[in-house]
This record gives sequence, structure tokens and C-alpha cells, in this order.
Amino acid sequence: MTKPPLTVLLAAPRGFCAGVDRAIQIVEETLKKWGPPVYVRHEIVHNAHVVGRLEALGAVFVDELDECPEDRPVIFSAHGVPKSVPAEASRREMIYLDATCPLVSKVHVEAERHHKAEREIVLIGHEGHPEVIGTMGQLPDGAMTLIETVADVAAFEPKDPTNLAFVTQTTLSVDDTADIVAALQAKFPGIAAPHKEDICYATTNRQEAVKAMGAEADLFLVIGAETSSNSKRLVEVAVRAGSPQAELVASAENIDWNWFEGIQTLGLTAGASAPEDLVQGVIEACRAHFDVTVEEVTTTREDVVFKLPRVLVE
Repeated sequence: MTKPPLTVLLAAPRGFCAGVDRAIQIVEETLKKWGPPVYVRHEIVHNAHVVGRLEALGAVFVDELDECPEDRPVIFSAHGVPKSVPAEASRREMIYLDATCPLVSKVHVEAERHHKAEREIVLIGHEGHPEVIGTMGQLPDGAMTLIETVADVAAFEPKDPTNLAFVTQTTLSVDDTADIVAALQAKFPGIAAPHKEDICYATTNRQEAVKAMGAEADLFLVIGAETSSNSKRLVEVAVRAGSPQAELVASAENIDWNWFEGIQTLGLTAGASAPEDLVQGVIEACRAHFDVTVEEVTTTREDVVFKLPRVLVE
């Protein structure tokens, strides 16, 4: 029986970013240097497949530092941690490695700079996200106010409207952030903005690739975890770009093939913490149902590489 045709528009760039690559390498190299088990506070990145592979190598994922023994290395996740966490690790004389993405660390430094200048700080982000918890934990309680929506801006009443600054969670939608930033700047014209855009290059690049494809895709699949902020934003971007339907799937196993009824063109991308083998797995699963033609849509090339901690390369 002849299979119906399906064109797969494959976004480039997609999948792992430099920060995720670095974080995973830190776990792998720490295991090589000290041997298993190595403890990791929280998921190193938001992807169950990545976490499962590292667990098989000897990584032990925990929620809090008090679950880690003093005599084994501990790694902090790519999303960053409050200052109290490395302080406690130092007090316990633990070996610890910080896998915080350098772009998240940049936001931390920015927030500290504003705090030293005695500015009240607004953080644009999502409550409960590990990156937001880590960023707010860089400063004393009350020094930073979380803003999630334009409505939050309207309700926000700072101590001194003339002495404000804002920073942003790195994995937000460029469009959503622009709306909130515009509202902040309209209400507080003197608010200090970041020197450079806080939303990371990889988030922006993946969203731009989806925007270039969205209107052509009858269905758009984004490979990523429910806990992955940047992956969920890609689904929203695909719909805004014109795709009639966009779905977040963890892997090929999570596809509902009823979505494909009447579909001729599939848009496909992966969030910044999803490995490429999951992308290829979705394409192979499509081949079982369709006569697949893959067309890669490249909007930019990425060549960013972040260095590993010195202790792992000495």
C-alpha cells in the first residue's frame, strides 16, 4: 500500500545549545575524574532522556544539598542556584562544580550590579522556574520583584519609580518579553535596561527558525519536556507564526497520530535541552506512516562554545 507523502520542515538551529552542552559535559567529565557516584542538585537540564543517560553513567540527581554526602562531588544545574547553595557547600567543605549557563550567570552579575547601585530590580520571568529561583536568590529577600505579565506591570508600585532596573529570565519568548518591557518603559520611563539582551541567543535563534516555518506547517511538533520553558515557548511561537496546530512531545512515543489526519507538511524543532537523537526518532516514526521528504530550514549558524571549569581541564 502506498504511503501518503509528508514534507518535514526541519528547523535549524534546534536542540542543544552551548549552555546545555557544557552542563552535560561537566557531569560526564566529573564522573571521569572522580568516578561514580556524582551528585547533581536538580535536573542538570530539563530533559528526562538526558537525565536517564547520565544516571546510567553514575550521576545521582537530588532535590537539595542535604541529600548529598560530603565526600562526593556535587554539581549545580545549568539553571543556576541561589547564593545560599554554594555557601552551604563551602561550609560543608564539599567538592562542588557550578554548571550554571554563562548567560544565566550574566543576569546574576547584572542584578548584583543594580543592587549595589541601590536600584529596585524587576525580574521578568515565570514563578517557580529554577532559573527564577536562582536569580532571585542572588540578592536579599525583597530586593527583586517578579513580573510575569503586562497586568503585573500595571499593579506594580515600586518604592521609588525613578530608581528601577529590570532583568529577564533567559528562556522566555522574545515577543512576550517585548510586551512586558514596553509596558515597564511606558510606566517607568527611566527604568534601566540590560546592557545586552538577557534572552539567550539560542532561545532567540530557535524561535526565529520556527517563525520562518510556522505558516507553511499544517502541524508543528516541538520536542521537549513539559518542564522546559524554552520548549513550551516554541509551541506558542509556532501558533503565532501561523501553524494551525502545534504540540509539545517528549519523544516519538508521545505522538498522537490522529494529529496527522489531512497533514501534508510537518514543522519540526527541538528545545535547547532536547538531544538530536529524539529529533531523528520522530522522523523515523513518521517514515513508518508516510513517504517522508525532509527539508532543513536554516535561519542562522551557531558557533558558540562555553569553556568547562578549570578543575576539569587541568
